[in-house]
Amino acid sequence: MAETHPEQTQPQTGEFEREPVPKNALLGFKSFIGMYAGEHCAGTELMIGPLFVAAGVSAFDVVVGLIVGNALAVLSWMFLCAPIATRTRLTLYYQLEKICGRWLVVLYNLANGVMFCFLAGAMITVSATAVGVWFNFPMPELSDVYPNSVGWVLAVAGVGALISIVAAFGYQTVAKFANIASPWMVLVFLAFGLIGLRQFIDASGAEVGSLGDVWTLAKTHIWKGGEPLDGQIKFTFWHVTFFAWFCNMAMHVGMSDLSVFRFAKKSWYGVAAGSGMYVGHFMAWLAASILYAYQLHLDPSDTAVLPGPLAHRAAGLAGIICVIIAGWTTANPTIYRAGLAFQAIIPKCSRFVVTLITGAIATVAAMFPYFAMKLLGFVALYGLILMPMGAVIFVDFWLIKKFGLQSSYAEAGKAIFNWAACLAWVVTVGVCVYLFKAGILEIYFVSLPGWFMAAILYIVVSKFYQKKIRPQTT
Repeated sequence: MAETHPEQTQPQTGEFEREPVPKNALLGFKSFIGMYAGEHCAGTELMIGPLFVAAGVSAFDVVVGLIVGNALAVLSWMFLCAPIATRTRLTLYYQLEKICGRWLVVLYNLANGVMFCFLAGAMITVSATAVGVWFNFPMPELSDVYPNSVGWVLAVAGVGALISIVAAFGYQTVAKFANIASPWMVLVFLAFGLIGLRQFIDASGAEVGSLGDVWTLAKTHIWKGGEPLDGQIKFTFWHVTFFAWFCNMAMHVGMSDLSVFRFAKKSWYGVAAGSGMYVGHFMAWLAASILYAYQLHLDPSDTAVLPGPLAHRAAGLAGIICVIIAGWTTANPTIYRAGLAFQAIIPKCSRFVVTLITGAIATVAAMFPYFAMKLLGFVALYGLILMPMGAVIFVDFWLIKKFGLQSSYAEAGKAIFNWAACLAWVVTVGVCVYLFKAGILEIYFVSLPGWFMAAILYIVVSKFYQKKIRPQTT
């Protein structure tokens, strides 16, 4: 009988949820460029960008802080996430199962999937605000909790259904959709910034004939470095840097994008994340900041942040369409990741069906604008919760054997629950939450020491735990 290879037994359209991705299913660099540009140049940037203006940040702090913070994020993808992904070629969830055991991963995947559903729901909400401008039905503002019109519910349902269907067809479909949509979106976001700047110049009467004059306008009218708006904390260079670095902490430091980069031919493809960081989390955030600052310039009492109307004021119909599609390209991979998390809990169930159900949950969440209103706090929280398991994976892959310990301990020892990993996760999150609640460290900074805490805890507890339960050997 001829030897059977994984490439021959698994169709190329498969998602390889519980086996390494074979060579014939690997994707080129272009797929990751498009995916990250599309995912991170999104409608949510029109919510995040205004945060810097509302927080009273200065021009220097926001520009230089974003350059540094986004560079740290790209390096985290390149050196923490992608090298492990291209060596194991396993999903985050199956990798964790080998380390942590089935039952601990069930708890982790449940928390992970639920948080991704709410995150995707916030993105669907953003797209629905653009639909509201188009069809002129009453929309809830970000201060509202419940839906306030039938039109809003129908718009969210329609957008959510389209996003869920695209995500259900798998990563390759998600990547193709992003590659088609992202080039046009990038141009529209660039237009947002240029149009907003032009409107600012006209409204302020400033003389702008050089880049130096533009910088002066930025310092005196856009990012003025004054007091934050009510309910906001004052942002400094360090706030901007850490926010840019850790707003996607779950993806790179937390290792969620093992599920994405397992399809990459080379680990250096992690640099593709830069297309999202510097197009979306630099250019788009600054463009959105300009639009919001202009809105405040026209009416200082108008502090609402509604992405649809904000984009419509700048670019008309093109702005509305951009926000709708940008929400799709962000929510697509998020629902895909959430579907993988739930499918790992019930592996016998079709990933396609699980992803559709996941999309339905996200769509229901999107009908409640509360989740979008709390987006920034939620992003920081879900990154903090997932971060310790990223440290566990890093230590287990690169360091654990150097301490004379067993890697992939649950698989080797036939264990269904790895208490070392559990304690590293729970204790780290508990200590970080305490530090934040006690006012010792702000939410933006607490995860950095938390990562080292989780790594050390996993090693120390494993020293005792693995002495009591030895892995079975053959």
